[in-house]
Amino acid sequence: MYQALYRKWRPQTFDEVIGQDHITHTLKNQVKADRLSHAYLFIGTRGTGKTTCARILAKAANCENPVDGNPCGRCAACRSIADGTAVDLVELDAASNNGVDNVRALREEAVFSPATLKKRVYIIDEVHMLSPQAFNALLKILEEPPKHLMFILCTTELQKIPATILSRCQRHSFHRVDAKTLAEYLSRIAGKEGLHLAPDASELIARLADGGVRDALSLLDQCSAAETIGVDQVTSAMGLAGKRRIAGLMDRILADDAEAALKEFASLWMDGKDPASLMTELNGLMRDIMVLKVAPKGGYELLSGNFELGLLRDLTRKVSMEELLRSMNILQQAIAGLRDARNPKTAAELCLVTLCEKPDASDPEGLRARIARLERRLEQGDFAAPRASAIPVTDPEPEEAPPFGEGAAEDPEEDEAPPAPWDELDEIEARAEPYFRSEARDADENEDEDSREEFLDDEPSSRGETEEDFPDPDAFYEPQPEDQIPAPLKKDDPEPAEPRTEPAPASEPSAPAPQSPALPDDLWEQVRDKAAQVLPRELRGPLKDENKVRGHAESGTLVIEVVAGFLEDRFRQAETLRKLDAAAQEALGRQIRIQIRQMSFEARPVRPLDELKGFQEVSIT
Repeated sequence: MYQALYRKWRPQTFDEVIGQDHITHTLKNQVKADRLSHAYLFIGTRGTGKTTCARILAKAANCENPVDGNPCGRCAACRSIADGTAVDLVELDAASNNGVDNVRALREEAVFSPATLKKRVYIIDEVHMLSPQAFNALLKILEEPPKHLMFILCTTELQKIPATILSRCQRHSFHRVDAKTLAEYLSRIAGKEGLHLAPDASELIARLADGGVRDALSLLDQCSAAETIGVDQVTSAMGLAGKRRIAGLMDRILADDAEAALKEFASLWMDGKDPASLMTELNGLMRDIMVLKVAPKGGYELLSGNFELGLLRDLTRKVSMEELLRSMNILQQAIAGLRDARNPKTAAELCLVTLCEKPDASDPEGLRARIARLERRLEQGDFAAPRASAIPVTDPEPEEAPPFGEGAAEDPEEDEAPPAPWDELDEIEARAEPYFRSEARDADENEDEDSREEFLDDEPSSRGETEEDFPDPDAFYEPQPEDQIPAPLKKDDPEPAEPRTEPAPASEPSAPAPQSPALPDDLWEQVRDKAAQVLPRELRGPLKDENKVRGHAESGTLVIEVVAGFLEDRFRQAETLRKLDAAAQEALGRQIRIQIRQMSFEARPVRPLDELKGFQEVSIT
């Protein structure tokens, strides 16, 4: 008669138990030192070895010739316990014997001396199922047990055990077995059984078992019909083919395709899929994606194992963390509501439509997810059109286009680039402004991170300015000595083969560079006074504190230095810059360039010693 693998390969000694070394080592030392307790409480999830260790401990306590704390397995006591014929070993299932009468009968039998063994052992499985009256009846015998009596209680729910019972037992917590150890154990069992188990298939079974050895052996037994057990055989035997359809449904949600998502759900509904279980599996898929995004390298062992790793990685690249958290919150609410819903199918369809639609302005979390999606698409290069620079540089177009090919005057066809969704992004940022602070910045690609420059507006032409309103860009930079920069090349000069190390003699005097209009010395004071009337209240105080904000004119540009931190972020916001721009236009009568810089600690003004001496000590009584 065929025997299930989890029964056939049940450990018979402490050394054969895997993943519970912290418990087996302690029990072996107690057996060797003859310091066994009268009551043990084994705690842990299903299939981790609680009942197995209880039987091994019962054999070791009654073994005539223990070997290093393990039962020998050859004496009469070990053989009778292994065969199930020992009358002094009693196993009770508290799920079916949970009444006070059952415990009273146990108390009446326990007072008698053992018939064949040295100790009478009671193994009570699922002890948390006992009634309060039964626990009270058991408590008396646990307080003053006879010398020949031993209790081994096993449970999966520690919180249901009364504190009076816990204080009289020696507790041992069984852990879930990690996937790596469980995969190696499955490979050994498969080799002894003559099964061809692929390494990736053993890892998949180990993850599906969720740390339970009994579940892992049962899954291996279920797949043993195949000649070679691979990932495909495990997927087919476990019914994981439907998991790929769940992943397809997730792909429709990420694409915001509500119609395709409803069709996929209808197909799963016709195949007998329960809406509540479907939403639960979809939530489990999102949980695996979240784990893989948070820990892309070390989170492999944390995955549920229900979905293929390659499929999870593909979905991870399509979704941002903000979108994922919003979708999981919606799913959690839907799953809780499906239990009491009169029409679960309609409730599930409503949840799918909500996941596919774009959030409105009343949903801050949804707006964050939407902005994160746009940023992710821009990072991945979905939009070819670049954002315009703050100062547009226009090259003069030639009067006649150069010939295309020999003797040809045709212009090559240009592919129209798809428009960048900046209008949509700006609209979303404006709608999200009341709920969270915008961190959008425009920084030049070539400038250093420590000296970022924030330009006032991305499109000067949108306010009616022309290129003449702005000073010469060359005036924005400080002049350098001639021996540090090469001489400028003329239009018809050939390019030099090597960089010039010495300045070339000037044959003709060059025309002086156009200078930007001079700015008044008190420009910053005028701009500060006018801006203080329109800026928010929390910025008015720092605006007049030179230790936090100060400004000066530099090469036709109004430079505003702000102390680093939250204040700098507020001054770099588009709304603040627009108000500063309006104040500068009102004070100067024309458009100028405004630049925000970070104030260094050394640059802060220091009060002279004479000024500090002028302060008088003031005491308040």
